[in-house]
Amino acid sequence: MPISQPWICVAIIAGMVSIGVAVWLYRWVNRQDAGSERAQEVASWIREGAKSYLRRLYLALTLVAVALGVVIAIVFSFDIEHLGMEVVTVAPSRGITMAVAFVTGAICSALAGYMGMSVAVSANVRSATAANESINRAFQVAFYAGSVMGLAMVGLAVIGMSVIYLITGDPEIILGFSFGASALALLAKAGGGIYTKTADIAADLVGKIEIGIPEDDPRNPAVVADNVGDNVGDVAGMGADIFDSYVASAVAAMLLGTSLFAGDSLLQTRYTLFPLILCTLGIVASLIGIQFVRVGKSGKPGKALNRGTIITCAIFAVLATAVVLSGGYNLGVLWAALAGLVTGVVIGFTSDYYTSSDFHPVIETARVSSSGAAINIITGFSYGLVSIVPSVVGIVVATLLSYYLAELSGISGIYGVGISAVGMLAVSGMIVSSDAYGPIVDNARGIAEMAGMSQEVIDTTDVLDAAGNTAKAITKGFAISAAALTVLALFAAYAEVVGARGVELVISLREPLVIAGVLLGAATPPLFSALTMLSVTHNAFDMIEEIRRQFREHPGILAGTEKPDYAACVGLAAQGALTSLVIPAFLAIILPVLVGIILGPEALGGFLGGSIFTGVIFALLMSNAGGLWDNAKKFIESGEFGGPGSDAHKAGVVGDTVGDPFKDTAGPSLNTLITVMSLVSSLFAPIIAVFHLF
Repeated sequence: MPISQPWICVAIIAGMVSIGVAVWLYRWVNRQDAGSERAQEVASWIREGAKSYLRRLYLALTLVAVALGVVIAIVFSFDIEHLGMEVVTVAPSRGITMAVAFVTGAICSALAGYMGMSVAVSANVRSATAANESINRAFQVAFYAGSVMGLAMVGLAVIGMSVIYLITGDPEIILGFSFGASALALLAKAGGGIYTKTADIAADLVGKIEIGIPEDDPRNPAVVADNVGDNVGDVAGMGADIFDSYVASAVAAMLLGTSLFAGDSLLQTRYTLFPLILCTLGIVASLIGIQFVRVGKSGKPGKALNRGTIITCAIFAVLATAVVLSGGYNLGVLWAALAGLVTGVVIGFTSDYYTSSDFHPVIETARVSSSGAAINIITGFSYGLVSIVPSVVGIVVATLLSYYLAELSGISGIYGVGISAVGMLAVSGMIVSSDAYGPIVDNARGIAEMAGMSQEVIDTTDVLDAAGNTAKAITKGFAISAAALTVLALFAAYAEVVGARGVELVISLREPLVIAGVLLGAATPPLFSALTMLSVTHNAFDMIEEIRRQFREHPGILAGTEKPDYAACVGLAAQGALTSLVIPAFLAIILPVLVGIILGPEALGGFLGGSIFTGVIFALLMSNAGGLWDNAKKFIESGEFGGPGSDAHKAGVVGDTVGDPFKDTAGPSLNTLITVMSLVSSLFAPIIAVFHLF
């Protein structure tokens, strides 16, 4: 592939530069003032708790990765291209290569999350300390720390995909890399989400509601576990999550490029490689766009983050246009990439409207909270439902535009849909930087209060934190929308693989097996959501009892003369999160294979379709409603509608507590769930096409 090699080398170099800048920013953050001895002590509790949980999580995930790697090595050692057609040959090298790619994807996903978590637990105290100086300085520390994960993630992803393609020339091997990233991402995000919301809910219900102490009061035994959760869920978990979506979108388009252009080796190489080119351009755009993120005199961190996103998208659009025009690519791929990019921005800012305290939905939810928690929950849930509509319309528009503009330009429409997903996620370096900023400033706010910093510092970190909640909602909008387009492309790739086995995939609602598949698929995301949220409530109940026990048996804690047992709550959250992952893992990895083997490939196609529809709907609802409830509470805490301690505030706390597992546990895990199920289906499609009962 001599034509492709220069671009692959460019992609590897861009990935190395991205990681290099991430390392430089990591060192810059660590050179900042870590603050007082008390602040450093508080930060050390959070740091040790986060590292302890990740060690336990990654040990468990290592065992899962090894087990799945062995299965993949065995299955793909057989010549599945001719399975059922003639004598099957055994090629252990292919099975081992696929298994190595799978394990590499899992390692890269874990490494991206761990790098982000490491800098986050270092930056939180430094951001709080910098708030003594100015909001701009505190913002800079937190955002640059978030950029470490954003740049490390895209760098590792592009290097991994490029090196595998350079060595093997086979995008199906990259599918193994993507499956490894996705499997780890699902468990890391779900586990981290269960951990963080277990602690958050327990800390809020006992601390704020029962005892009446502030959110991050050091007398609360769950306060350290709460802050640890921000790192393992919103940093390490979300880093693995976006890594998964980023790689899966590129792999889906690469698989389509390989199959749809099989008749012309030159075109096949060009369009198989094109998704990697877009990812490379996205790295360049993100590296430039990050330089424009400054709070300045406005004191509005939200505007600074939005400005950086818009500039990054504009730079990417210019670079993509230049490459398509100068490289002689079909213009259809440009229109598709731009359609995805613009739709991602629109959906992101739709999330901004429904979750920011600058707009009507949050303000109205805060206003009606004076009538009680029930009205708060009904109003927030209703706005969450409404927020689905513009996002779904955006996904529909992106799908139709990318498909028909590609077709009109003389290229496959379904390939255009795949490229649209890549275009939406190509700027993930910038998007993830903004997302990781959120939990860092959340921790900074907690450290400021626990370390006894001035009210001015706490107020400054509150402003930063509110912008972080909105940034996280925007990121989730991007991720969910991109997942919808990605799984549509993966669905097409699944159909191509099954078709290559001589099975014509007919997804008709007149077929009972297809109906059965659709219903099973549609039920899976709600079931997954219920299981993860029930895990949160079960674990939170245990932690609430532990907090009450400590207050009851050690009255000196509330008097401020005795230190709480933080480690007990940290241990409860960690153990509860890890033991809650078994059934979600089964749903994602085993259930699609069972449906395919028992009901057949058409039923599995219906299963994927059903899971896409309800998965996207539930993910949007939960992410947006949860973010809205959180910021409505913070809006009341800023002094509006009675301020802290008022009836409206108590109702806001209850609403926020309901929204916590929505936005940080179930919601953001659903896009990974549907991606994993689609990848599993595509990976095992040749086997399912031959071996099925019906």
